[in-house]
Amino acid sequence: MIYFVYFIVVIAFLDTFSQLPIIAPFAQSLGASSLVIGLIVGMYSLANMGGNIIAGQWIDKFGRKRILVLGMFFVSVCLVGYTFVTTPSQLLTMRLIHGLGGGLLVPSAFAFLGDYSRSGNRGKTMAFSGAGVGISAIIGPAFGALVTKSLGIVWVFYIISALFFVTAIFILFILKENYTPKQTKQTGFNSSEIKKLLGLPPLINAYIGAFSLMLTLGILAYMLPLKIAEAGQSVAFSGMLLSTFGIVAILVFVLPTNKLFDQVKREKMVITGMVFVCIGLVILSSFEQIIILFIAMFFYGIGFACIFPSVTALVIDHSTKHERGKAFGLFYAFFSLGVVVGSFIVGAINVAPNQGLLIGAVIMICLALTIQWRIRVNETSQ
Repeated sequence: MIYFVYFIVVIAFLDTFSQLPIIAPFAQSLGASSLVIGLIVGMYSLANMGGNIIAGQWIDKFGRKRILVLGMFFVSVCLVGYTFVTTPSQLLTMRLIHGLGGGLLVPSAFAFLGDYSRSGNRGKTMAFSGAGVGISAIIGPAFGALVTKSLGIVWVFYIISALFFVTAIFILFILKENYTPKQTKQTGFNSSEIKKLLGLPPLINAYIGAFSLMLTLGILAYMLPLKIAEAGQSVAFSGMLLSTFGIVAILVFVLPTNKLFDQVKREKMVITGMVFVCIGLVILSSFEQIIILFIAMFFYGIGFACIFPSVTALVIDHSTKHERGKAFGLFYAFFSLGVVVGSFIVGAINVAPNQGLLIGAVIMICLALTIQWRIRVNETSQ
């Protein structure tokens, strides 16, 4: 059953990754300004934050399966809505609605995985889930770019919509609920548990790691296609570059290197990954040669591979079964916030692609130092 959940993770992230190389150019083709393009790219994730937090409450209250199925059907309908968009404002609205529905998916899937995992192999379990994300990162950008080039952008939305609809049907008949909600009289928003989860030092480090990872991905999604376009390359090439880091990450996840995620302290793996991501972004911002751009994405892939399983395992380690939905809801809210902040910053200040990528590197290294400082303060206080 856990392998079916891995498959769901692949599908859930395929939606996001397939749009990475096409949303910024799509918005640009509708006449959007630099600032509006940044808002459009980031709006999905901004709305996703709200969806994540709502999902966290519902997942623990109603169970994982119901919210997962609801999210799948909702996103399927939203994707068809993109095909009717003709103006930047309509695209911005569609991204808002899509983000709210999409926020229900990933916390539900990872709450399932957290319930299935055992304390001794949580890092490895999350590494395999990361492989699912990596598969989406390989297939998604290449799929989005190639389908757009050959059939038109609307077919990206039609095909992914159909895939989500079929997956929702499979979940209804195949996936068994493995969680029994706690009987409680509370009916509203449980702010006390949210405050508790936001106050745990290991979870704060996980949230910072998630935020930093997706901040750089948001900048990458905005700046890399524009950098490639300025160099005279096609959108398909930017898709290939974005897929490269997924290939590298999957190799780290499925090879014996995945043992490191249960042998090395989680926060150390996170900081190591952040350094690799920083190196990749600096190289991307400094060179134009094709082979060097692929090397940069190799470094980014290693960084992604170090960060993702470690931060998700931290969430499982420091949350109980009856608060895991909320913990992952908050976790993916910070994921979404990272994309919002990253794309908005580079869009608002209207920088060139190379400058935007360098800004991402500077922010990443600052956040890595923040986690390191927090670890030292926490060790000193104990």
